[in-house]
Amino acid sequence: MSDGRVHRVSGPVLEVEGLEPEMLELLEIGDRRLPGEVIALRGALATVQVHAYTGGVRPGDRVEATGHPLRATLGPGLLGGVFDGMLRRLSGAAAVLGDGDRPGTLDPNRTWRFSPAVETGHHVGPGALVGEAPETAAITFRARVPHGVGGTIEWIAPPGDYTATEPIARVDGTVITLSEQWPVRLPRPVTSRLRADVPLRTGQRALDLFFPIARGGSAAVPGGFGTGKTVLLQQIAKWCDADVIVYVGCGERGNEMADVLEEMAELEDPRTGRSLLDRTVLVANTSNMPVLAREASIYTGVTVAEFYRDMGYDTVLIADSTSRWAEALREVSSRTGELPAEEGYPATLASALAAFYERAGRVQTLGGDDASVTILAAVSPPGGDMTEPVSSNTRRFVRCVWSLDPDLAYARHYPAVSWRDSSTRDAERIAEWYLSQNEPEWSARRERALRILADADRLESIAQLVGAGSLPDRERVTMLAGRLLREAVLQQSSLSANDAFCAPAKQRSLLELVLRIHDVCADLVGRGTAVARIEQADLSPATRARDATGPNDAAAVGEIGERLLAALWELG
Repeated sequence: MSDGRVHRVSGPVLEVEGLEPEMLELLEIGDRRLPGEVIALRGALATVQVHAYTGGVRPGDRVEATGHPLRATLGPGLLGGVFDGMLRRLSGAAAVLGDGDRPGTLDPNRTWRFSPAVETGHHVGPGALVGEAPETAAITFRARVPHGVGGTIEWIAPPGDYTATEPIARVDGTVITLSEQWPVRLPRPVTSRLRADVPLRTGQRALDLFFPIARGGSAAVPGGFGTGKTVLLQQIAKWCDADVIVYVGCGERGNEMADVLEEMAELEDPRTGRSLLDRTVLVANTSNMPVLAREASIYTGVTVAEFYRDMGYDTVLIADSTSRWAEALREVSSRTGELPAEEGYPATLASALAAFYERAGRVQTLGGDDASVTILAAVSPPGGDMTEPVSSNTRRFVRCVWSLDPDLAYARHYPAVSWRDSSTRDAERIAEWYLSQNEPEWSARRERALRILADADRLESIAQLVGAGSLPDRERVTMLAGRLLREAVLQQSSLSANDAFCAPAKQRSLLELVLRIHDVCADLVGRGTAVARIEQADLSPATRARDATGPNDAAAVGEIGERLLAALWELG
């Protein structure tokens, strides 16, 4: 390591002289060894963004170059843990980390039961499986040959208990341990990218039925204050069918992160019957933490997600929210004197968003597994302005947009996913997957339901002017069907044991019930039944069915539907 000196201090941004660092190299500042990254080089001066509180730093303080970029330590023990934006373990640390506190990522004393999967003399390449160690009841840690390493197994550890840093194998002179370090801004390598066409089941009807996302896709959740972004993402984290969840609280309130931790610890994983935390990694970079650690937390989270993807798992990264991350980019650019673009954000905002979302994907790993990283990110536009730079640029790079409507939220319609402003580019691919699963009618059901919702919105605006009684009977039936779709299918209670999660079979049954009610009502009107009689009929069993039946009880929904349809036919 070589030494330099602090030349100038501007909040979390420093200028350093006396070093010849590389771009994005990690430096350590002062006696407290504060971590900072080189973000600009101008002659003999290096501009450094510091991922810690810089109070007390002054010109002349010593600076050391580490010779490597910002890295994350990856290994067994991440699952169930809570970390800050630099992947320092918070669980078990002090209530407030001091400036010089640097708790490690992994417990150096904890051992893992390792079982080798290869023998001495075998030839292995990057990504090859070396052995396994149970990390939690839900996930088995798979130790693999690191990228850039390959050759003959010269030595393999016998079955036994090993710490994360003890050798478990030696390949052509390179010692392999259960842990490794990886630069957080560098995507982990894969063999190839695959077509993303398998749906990620979230358990939320508004998403799975109308705006589905494929495993390896990316989705943005834009919405103003109070529209339910955090609750929706928490519901997805609890109920989606991914193997590993990485939840990044980027600049969010500390009490919200505490709620996430408490609820996940109490929630039972349907796969194992144990705590959902057993397959979750929490990166908590709350609003009172250093602003530039917030900028790093997004990259830290996606690196952890890629690490478990490379073991062959389907992972989901949830980032709440990317707007706070973009604000950190804006603060750095303003302090370095960068020419501001729209609303003060740096001109590199679009490319930074593109690079982040591009790390999502369904891939063939170096080890030959089919695995994926799915990215779900909240966007919090100031004042709910969806035309501001973060929102508008995000829409360019994601596959799905789950836009939250403040009018729906204020009307207590949750999740407040707007069927008018939301979209998905994965619907066609997912329809092909459903076709291969002997469900060819999935796409037609979805398109018909969206058409009814659009027609009902249009008719309701007309009815407000001329009155619903002035509309033709068939159009009044369409308005009735639109109301049923909103209340019986789209609405979902996160507080209900029966409705917080909805299995695919029950989702299909609820949607089919409403569409059959629409068909029967239209048929009755065609046969001369007065539409007023149909509007006065008790259709509440359809709206109660979502909460009165279990999460997987599609048969009970069908029974309710048969009774309700029989009652409707009696009207004719």
